[in-house]
Amino acid sequence: MTFNKSLRMISLLLALLFSFSLVVNAQRNNRGGGRWEYLGESHVDGARDHDNIRVNANGGFRAIQLRVQNASIEFQKVLVHFENGGDTEVEVRDQISAGGKTRAIDLPGDQRRIKSVEIWYGKGNWGSRKPGLKLYGQR
Repeated sequence: MTFNKSLRMISLLLALLFSFSLVVNAQRNNRGGGRWEYLGESHVDGARDHDNIRVNANGGFRAIQLRVQNASIEFQKVLVHFENGGDTEVEVRDQISAGGKTRAIDLPGDQRRIKSVEIWYGKGNWGSRKPGLKLYGQR
C-alpha cells in the first residue's frame, strides 16, 4: 500500500470515528438523561386558582417537570419567569392525576436561570385530599 492510500484510509477512519462520536453524544443529550432536581412546591388549597413557586436554585435549566400528589390537577396555564426578566408560557393544558407528572417541558434557550414558575389551574372539588405540586428542573 502506498503512503497516500494509507493516509487516505486513516483520514477516512478518523472521520467515521468523529461522526460516530457526534451521533452518540446527540442521542445521549436528547434522551433526557440528566438528573431531575427538586426546585420547589405548592400546596393547592382550593381557595385560589393560581400559585407561584419561587426557585432558589443556582445555575440554569433546560427543562422543567411538574409532579402531582394526593389529587388530580387540571392545568390551564404555566408561565416560567427567568432571572434575566424574560418569560415564557409553556403548554400543559392537561389534567394530571395524583402520582402523575407532565412530560419534560423544554425551555427556550440553553441553560436558563429560573426565577419562578406561575401556575393557573382549575378549581376542583378535592375535599380533604388537596393536591400537592412539585417542580423539578433538568440541567
